[in-house]
Amino acid sequence: MSFSSSIQILKHKEFRLFVLARFFLTLAIQMQMSTINLQIYYEYSKEEIILGMIGLTEALPFIATSFFSGHIADIISRRRILLIGCTALLLGSLFLFGFSNSLFTWVHSFGMYALFAVVFVFGIIRSFLAVSTHPFMSQIIPRELYTQSATWNSTAWHIGSILGPVIAGLLYGYNHSFHANWCYGITCVLFVCALVCFGLIKSKPMPAKTKEETFMESMTVGVKFVFKNKLVLSALSLDLFAVLFGGAVALVPAFTDKILHLGPEAYGLLRTAPAVGAVLMAFYMTVNPPAKNAGISLLLGVAAFGLFTIFFAFSTNYWLAFSMLLFTGAFDNISVVVRHSILQLSTPDEMRGRVAAVNSIFIGSSNEIGAFESGVAARLMGLVPSIAFGGVMTILVVLGVHKLNPKLKELDITKLE
Repeated sequence: MSFSSSIQILKHKEFRLFVLARFFLTLAIQMQMSTINLQIYYEYSKEEIILGMIGLTEALPFIATSFFSGHIADIISRRRILLIGCTALLLGSLFLFGFSNSLFTWVHSFGMYALFAVVFVFGIIRSFLAVSTHPFMSQIIPRELYTQSATWNSTAWHIGSILGPVIAGLLYGYNHSFHANWCYGITCVLFVCALVCFGLIKSKPMPAKTKEETFMESMTVGVKFVFKNKLVLSALSLDLFAVLFGGAVALVPAFTDKILHLGPEAYGLLRTAPAVGAVLMAFYMTVNPPAKNAGISLLLGVAAFGLFTIFFAFSTNYWLAFSMLLFTGAFDNISVVVRHSILQLSTPDEMRGRVAAVNSIFIGSSNEIGAFESGVAARLMGLVPSIAFGGVMTILVVLGVHKLNPKLKELDITKLE
């Protein structure tokens, strides 16, 4: 596939708006969460377990509401859900701006617990955004462009992931008199930009129901679909355990401080290294998409992710650590694109929200639970051994999934179309 043919999808105006909205939303979220991590770590507690607790605080409400949010995403306009979600995030960012400026004296007395409360609410909001984003994207573009859309969507997400922590780290670390004020002020503007882009996309009709379902039946449809589809289950399981055990990114503030002996200004660039690698891989995949060799690419990509996580654990030079994290992001993005392509092509339109909910629990919440696992492992095993342990476990998961489903390596996405 030539580069010119791979960008044909960008001729779709609404998809361009979607990609921009995705970028602004991701950039704002990454800036916001990076700033919260830096505030809690540097201003309240330099403990790895605290970094893990931030992830768990977001994951628990995310999981608790995902099945309900998936049900809602299949009966209510997904565009409306995205608009409401962005508005709620904007209000949260305004609160954080006021908190960092000590405008809410009574709230400020709660210290880091006020920040944890915001993270908890954010977990609920994110569960609704997660189940609506990809299903809404599938309503915008024709089916034959699903694989390309997954690549461009991933690119927008990762570019936002690159810039968010860098900007947060620089603003927070360059001059502590700024603290988080500028970071939260910028995120407010970015959430408004995302709102405008989503608002310019026309609302799409909801897919017709093929059969009547009770509320409880509707809530479990996504789970039944995933566990009956061996291909989807294998792809989700690979990503789940890779993210769960390979959560080195959550420990980057501690790694930067205790291993590399650098300050928060160095955190931003190191934190974005996986996203830099993911974007580079995304550009490669726009020309050479993992389609006919999707299965073997998925297995080797996740295994390589685990291997470079181990290399990162033993890196004592800043740029070596950056390079190892860059490779983890590059190889992880292969599994992201393959998984999203499988889900888009295999899922019936009327249950996309509920299947996305299961995908979110498998993948979205595993980032935060993985952060908690990494924090606990660092407390029990030490920082470096815990990261290396995660990489080893990721490789073992690849071997296990391959043994349980040996046909996965023969996956050809073009045959799903």
